[in-house]
Amino acid sequence: MTRARRILHRPGWAGLLAVLLFAAAGSTGELPADEGRLIEALIARVAGMSDAAFIRNDRSYDAATAAEFLRRKWRRHADEVRSVEDFIGRVASGSSTTGMPYRIRLADGRELPCATVLREELGKLRKHAP
Repeated sequence: MTRARRILHRPGWAGLLAVLLFAAAGSTGELPADEGRLIEALIARVAGMSDAAFIRNDRSYDAATAAEFLRRKWRRHADEVRSVEDFIGRVASGSSTTGMPYRIRLADGRELPCATVLREELGKLRKHAP
């Protein structure tokens, strides 16, 4: 048996190989239309949060500016986004430059991670989907 086969026959290696092959195959596909619509709906929800402030790298932005920023960042990172969860985790959660998380300051003064708010909104969208 070759060395490569011995390594692949060790416990756990076959599963790891399957995961890597699946990930590589998935990275060449396109974003499913339903996922794109959910992302657009989330961005629209952000744009509608007129009483909230969006904090990015310790600077505050209004809802319309935040929504446009997320849309532009999504376009720049489109090759990394295969689902709405990817969008939240890879685009809308934090700065790829500084590593700082994005936050949303609500009208009552509470600040929440943007990812938390978007996941809550996603749950509402899915609950009311036909």
